[in-house]
Amino acid sequence: MFEQVLQGLIQQAGQSAVVENNEVPNEHNESVMSEVMSGIMGSLQNQATAQGGVGSLLGLLTGKSASSNNQSSLMSNPIVAMIAQQVMSNLMQKFGMSQGAASGIIGNMLPSVLGGLINKTNDPSDNSIDLSNIMGVLSGGKTQGVDFGGLLANASHVMDDGKLDMNDLINLASGASGAQNRGGGGILGGLLGGLFGKK
Repeated sequence: MFEQVLQGLIQQAGQSAVVENNEVPNEHNESVMSEVMSGIMGSLQNQATAQGGVGSLLGLLTGKSASSNNQSSLMSNPIVAMIAQQVMSNLMQKFGMSQGAASGIIGNMLPSVLGGLINKTNDPSDNSIDLSNIMGVLSGGKTQGVDFGGLLANASHVMDDGKLDMNDLINLASGASGAQNRGGGGILGGLLGGLFGKK
């Protein structure tokens, strides 16, 4: 479901950024949008499995990070900046675009696509996608059955530094409260620690 939602958001944003863009030949429209799709997916998957990356990713997807509160400020988020750099480079290499053309496409598409994804993820009346579904896809199915929404709803009492990190998630999963039991535990804690800990 996540891929379909993301694809729909890309098609919607790509109408003006790619299809109606004179700098993109019509025969490249679908390929350019496909490149944006694979760039977003690949970067989010890398973030989901990188050491310490899950907290930042969840912060982005839930709109809890400072730079994901509105679409215009999304581009300053480190994850989004990484996606932008990767996709821009690929567009320039694969389609011979100038840096300005590639930058224009990314500047128009990424805030719209990721902003739409964040809104859908956090809209209780939108059943098309949720955080657990997204994380399941990004982790390759390894988080099947983990209720990330439920975990994050209880996150405030375990965030000893005001930021959500892997230790906080493990504490949530193992039922720890506050900053005690920093090692985490339990089956779910072990799963999360192994999934998002050191490679």
